[in-house]
Amino acid sequence: MTKAILTGLLIVILHTGCMGGNLPDSSPHPVGEVKERPEASASAGHTEHNIVVPLKPLGAAGEVASYYNRHLVISEGRVYGWTGDNKPQLLLEDAVQVGVGDATSYALSRDGRLLAWSEDPKAAVAIAGSIVSFAAGRTGVFAIDQGGTLFRWESPDQSAKKIADNVAYSSIGDGTDYYITQQGELYAFGRNHRGQYGNGGLKESDEFIQVASDVVQVKGHTGHAIVLKRNGDVQGSGGNLYGPLSTHGLGDKAVTWGTLFQGASLIATGSSHTVAVKEDRTLWIWGGKEGTTPRHVLDDVVATAAGVDVTIAKKQDGSIYFWRTGEVPVKLL
Repeated sequence: MTKAILTGLLIVILHTGCMGGNLPDSSPHPVGEVKERPEASASAGHTEHNIVVPLKPLGAAGEVASYYNRHLVISEGRVYGWTGDNKPQLLLEDAVQVGVGDATSYALSRDGRLLAWSEDPKAAVAIAGSIVSFAAGRTGVFAIDQGGTLFRWESPDQSAKKIADNVAYSSIGDGTDYYITQQGELYAFGRNHRGQYGNGGLKESDEFIQVASDVVQVKGHTGHAIVLKRNGDVQGSGGNLYGPLSTHGLGDKAVTWGTLFQGASLIATGSSHTVAVKEDRTLWIWGGKEGTTPRHVLDDVVATAAGVDVTIAKKQDGSIYFWRTGEVPVKLL
């Protein structure tokens, strides 16, 4: 196992409440009234191949989220949310991961329930239980259960659709969705008009297809995607008008994965910029008003997210920083 993987695992904190191997119930229920779910097979989501991407909770890496101008963070187990430059408001208690979709916010409770709400967090419903991690975006939400099975909801009031087994990580982009198997294989589905698949063409598939290997993280956004390889390389493909892929296809698009950065353990990307956290916990940024050369902007970072032109970072001491591209980080919480 490489240094990049070992460093990434240092920020992965196991929840104490996610137990069992149960499949999600696709029907929404009020918080605290989640129905019992049938037991999954003990072998679900596993093959005889060597596992290179551990199926574990995201830990600190999942405690910040941003989608365009909507933002969520976790501070001392409490979920805070805000839009634009407004002040953060306390929304929920006792959460371990947050995510932001087009019109819906999500949080993973300590006991493994995936909660969803539109405007009022007091009206949140639990759409699934026994969840390890999830990913939200414009077209819905992915959730991975304890057995490694990936489910997708287009909206909280609709039924879940099983996507795949043997899944360790997922990302919903702005029209293109991705997941990573426990063997590090990257699969993509959806739009490919800007080269988001990275497979050398612009043809879209009507089902998930493998487009890369040796991948441990993936983040998709507006017409582009970035991946973190097992060796710590950050690679990207897709639209690159404003530099989120550094100089790779700059001014138009890239249709193959190109290396943008090295020595990373965490990644995030927004509409026009990308951030990476190195193994020494330094945060680097490029794209948009930052230009194409990665710039060091913050130290001691354990989680990061990117929005339309903003970045959120959580430090090891629990403090939250928020800033727009081209500006300096400001302590928010």
